Amino acid sequence: MSLFELANIQFGYVGRPPVLNGANLSLQAGDRLCITGHNGAGKSTLLRIMVGLLKPHKGTVKAFGKPCVQDKDFYPVRQRAGLVFQDADDQLFCPTVAEDIAFGPLNLGKTPAEAMQLVTDLLQQMQLGYLQDRVTHKLSGGEKRLVALASVLAMEPEVLLLDEPTNALDEANEALLIDILQQLPQAMVLVSHDPHFRRKIGNRTLRLSEGKLTEPNAACRHAVAS
Repeated sequence: MSLFELANIQFGYVGRPPVLNGANLSLQAGDRLCITGHNGAGKSTLLRIMVGLLKPHKGTVKAFGKPCVQDKDFYPVRQRAGLVFQDADDQLFCPTVAEDIAFGPLNLGKTPAEAMQLVTDLLQQMQLGYLQDRVTHKLSGGEKRLVALASVLAMEPEVLLLDEPTNALDEANEALLIDILQQLPQAMVLVSHDPHFRRKIGNRTLRLSEGKLTEPNAACRHAVAS
């Protein structure tokens, strides 16, 4: 069973040309799919459509074997597919790191004690235990990105959707992020301009251009393989 099947997705913002114009995507278990493309090509838009935050003008979305048409169809999808936004400030809103990460598990029915144990265990696994009691808005940009990832992983998703996850990361935190992602079992869709990161994490690449997803040309394939 495919985890996601998007067919002939078309979408445009009001007053602008279409950003997606017949995009097709298939994600299988074990896939670590990288999506490249110029700024404004529609990569972030595509991720948001996958979890129902945006509705395509045309085309179909099937997630975990079920068609998703109405917003209620996406409720279970958002529990099974975690989106890490390009801007961590869009994702973090609680006073402390622990509260931010515990928010999702609490809403899934975990007791406060269970949620906090999950927070502690997860941060230790990610080598971020020192951040647990920190005030979220005082974190560096790179720390916020790692905490945003932790808040999604706390939901125990089956699929990770990562939108430019290396933004604001220094060399040390990027190395830590790569180490974390390499050890995770989830299928992933990675939107990234960073070829080094893509080589370390991805196992296949599609390019979003003129509203469609295509295999990269020979030059791009050589760059990914090198």
